[in-house]
Amino acid sequence: MSETRLSETLSDKPSESLAACEAARDLAPRSPEFSLDQRQTLLRIAHQAILFALERQPLPKAPPSSPVLSELRGVFTTLYLRRDADGDLDPELHGELQRESHRELRGCVGYVMPIVPLYRAVAETARAAAFEDFRFLPVTKEEALRLEVSLSVLSRLFPIHPEAVEVGRHGLLISDGARRGLLLPQVPLEHGWDRETFLDQTCRKAGLPLDAWRKTATLEAFTAEVFADGDVEVPC
Repeated sequence: MSETRLSETLSDKPSESLAACEAARDLAPRSPEFSLDQRQTLLRIAHQAILFALERQPLPKAPPSSPVLSELRGVFTTLYLRRDADGDLDPELHGELQRESHRELRGCVGYVMPIVPLYRAVAETARAAAFEDFRFLPVTKEEALRLEVSLSVLSRLFPIHPEAVEVGRHGLLISDGARRGLLLPQVPLEHGWDRETFLDQTCRKAGLPLDAWRKTATLEAFTAEVFADGDVEVPC
């Protein structure tokens, strides 16, 4: 397994997250790092990567004009498939809940470590989420036109004490020997976990005893800036 990549099955492919990688938009970092134009560019790259793969076309090699998008960064790309909006909808659902009722997870793959430029990482993880997430059949061309993309751009990993973990702000990577497990900052919010449950479940993700974080396992954290098609208008 590559030392810079992580997956639920501990393969050498980009990491796959069981959780939808989009929740509250006020997650860390606390102030946006990327401008609206930069967000639009990255989301457009993700969509194009999937469509170009379906058409068997190579990705454009020229980097975006913004140097920020060429920095080495880790990123997770999550794909959702929009459902038929004509179906019945609970009138009690509003906002984000209503949005969730119209879509389903279609793939989530990411690079934990900053090993390639961000724009390339987005393109590669978008393709992997569409065609290599073992939980789903490959995305079809018809489905590609109904995909919503959510990106979680990761900070660098840093050591953290268990008591310093902030639910909703920190993502976690726990490791012990060859076993490693990662959960994004959004995951405990989506499941209603407290800090200790978050730590336990990260151990479970790594295939470790739930209390490994109290013993010999190494605990690292990161933050993520999360944005999606629903947050910005992405030009075709």
